[in-house]
Amino acid sequence: MAHIEFKAVSVAFPIFNAGSRSLKNKVLSISTGGKLGLDAKGVAEIRALDDINFFFKNGERVGLIGHNGSGKSTLLRALSGVYTPQRGSILIEGKTTSLIDISLGINPEFTGRENILIRGSLLGLTRDQIRERTDEIIDFTELGEFIDMPLRTYSSGMQLRLAFAISTTIEPEILLMDEWLSVGDENFKGKAEERMQHLADKSNILVIASHSAEQILKVCSRVLWLEHGNIKMDGDPKAVCGAYFG
Repeated sequence: MAHIEFKAVSVAFPIFNAGSRSLKNKVLSISTGGKLGLDAKGVAEIRALDDINFFFKNGERVGLIGHNGSGKSTLLRALSGVYTPQRGSILIEGKTTSLIDISLGINPEFTGRENILIRGSLLGLTRDQIRERTDEIIDFTELGEFIDMPLRTYSSGMQLRLAFAISTTIEPEILLMDEWLSVGDENFKGKAEERMQHLADKSNILVIASHSAEQILKVCSRVLWLEHGNIKMDGDPKAVCGAYFG
């Protein structure tokens, strides 16, 4: 059974070669962002997450809300292993899959078919799994003969459709998302929305950051409101969204 636990987790970014007074004045003049502090050696740092505690159990769909710089993306990257906490511990049971950057690994000089292999490998799929899913991915993209052309010959919309189709062919245990993915023209968006919903339904735990109250209320069973690296509110989506969005 998948689960995630944060115990007193803090993620900070040191600021070298900066006077603490000038840095403090600069940070305090901004309404968003983490907290200013000093590490054990007296180096100024921005605490993007500050002593965070929570437990996500199997079956939960968790929404992350808050202003830009509140810590949502940092939390997602800590979950995916991109950031290591300076303090505290992160315990994760289950395979984590991130859709934060669906174009990661996509090479414009390679064909669409070759990019399916590259991106699929980055998502943790074996060569056999990629081969089994290649025809379905190609069919979903509606790229036709372009699949064997270099990506630099694609329009931006075609590139996004390919990246989306590859990234959503996974079977995640823990799925991390920075906003709900939606790509293509009106006809393709319907397919993309259905595929995203199916992917979210299959995951054991979903963690999604979003600025959309409508999307959060539609998808999530629990919401965390982050502010300046802290959890300001954690609970029922209607209650937390009502307090945050007004």
